Amino acid sequence: MRRVQLLLTAMAAALLFIVSPNAATGTSGGTLDGTVPAAASAINHTVTFVNATGRKIWVGSQVNADGSKNFGSLPILEAGQSATITIPETSAPGHWRGKFFARMGCTGAPGSTFHCQLGDCGVYDDHCAPNTSEQPVSLAEFNFDSADGLAPWYNVSYVNAFSVPITITPTGVTGTGGGCATMGCADNLLPKCPAANLTRWADGTPMLCTNPNRDAKTPYSDMIATNCPKAYGWSKQDQEPGNQVMQQCSRCTGFTVTFHRGA
Repeated sequence: MRRVQLLLTAMAAALLFIVSPNAATGTSGGTLDGTVPAAASAINHTVTFVNATGRKIWVGSQVNADGSKNFGSLPILEAGQSATITIPETSAPGHWRGKFFARMGCTGAPGSTFHCQLGDCGVYDDHCAPNTSEQPVSLAEFNFDSADGLAPWYNVSYVNAFSVPITITPTGVTGTGGGCATMGCADNLLPKCPAANLTRWADGTPMLCTNPNRDAKTPYSDMIATNCPKAYGWSKQDQEPGNQVMQQCSRCTGFTVTFHRGA
């Protein structure tokens, strides 16, 4: 989420919308003179998780080290199931900045021997252990901020790795204008993974495509950019002219995060 915060600090510099697909039309949700609109009435947005992977998933989350409160309980979804959570953004500290991901291949006793082959973030089946590191899997990243008139900001990140395809779609959108686009892609990119970056499940099927260097352009990041331009393939992709990796939607009540079939 460092990229989100850097973008937010640059709002007043009139470069707010270089990452918006609608920037050229001046309809990306801000004003044409570069000013930031006042925050609308604060609400707690919802996020609905849809499991379209064909496998069981355990939803995991991680928050930024900015006071954001992590979840103590998140959905466990069989294939085809969905569940909705509410983001606690109107209570202290007044924002929620973090990411969600699909944990897969999990076994063991919750609270004791529970671990996952993908997205392993501790011994709990319904939430991640505190202070776990950012996971090398596909991430759905958000910045919910009740004081920011352009928020929520959101993006799909394959910066660390690609495990399953993710799409983020705003829900309950009102009005017209820019912003509020679906981000990410539903395509499975594992078959396109550079051979040196691919690991497999025990049965030999592709499991994970790992970025060898998140801070530089590589054959991995080129593959992401070619096949999924609305997702991050490396950490500085949001600084490339014409990029489409970040989006905001101040006119929605929530989001649907779909984990598609991949790993």
